[in-house]
Amino acid sequence: MSQPLWAPWRMEYVLSKKQKDSCVFCLEDAVPDASLEERLVVWSGPAGVVMLNRYPFAAGHLLVIPRAHISDLEQLEPAAHDALFRLLREVVVRLKRAVRCEGVNVGINLGAAAGAGIAEHLHVHVVPRWSGDTNFMPVVAETRVIPQALTETRRHLATFFADLNPDE
Repeated sequence: MSQPLWAPWRMEYVLSKKQKDSCVFCLEDAVPDASLEERLVVWSGPAGVVMLNRYPFAAGHLLVIPRAHISDLEQLEPAAHDALFRLLREVVVRLKRAVRCEGVNVGINLGAAAGAGIAEHLHVHVVPRWSGDTNFMPVVAETRVIPQALTETRRHLATFFADLNPDE
């Protein structure tokens, strides 16, 4: 039997008060830059939104989010599906270049039972990985070691996404 993956820090999000009338992933068309920075948005365009995960599993943990407020892949229109996965491919390429990771986990949790913390809005996790990046800290001390503040990580990554055009 496989060992469980313990992530006790996720309880901060699970137990936090959620706003019922808004979605943290939905962005209006004209959002001020200061608001994008506050929300940890790295890139925003017609194809979707790329933002840092506020509760990352590793430094540079990104979320790739379609514009449509839907919960399942099968609800995406074909053009939106194609745009999402073109964007995802480009996010992986740019993230590798930005953080020089040795590997990348890409995953989608469809539904709360599958582990989706925000099941109402489809999103793809893109997690950079390095050999030996998991250690005893999360297990023994219930502490994640993230080597850079989220705002600084966002600033660094945004430079790698500035010229992103997933339709090219």
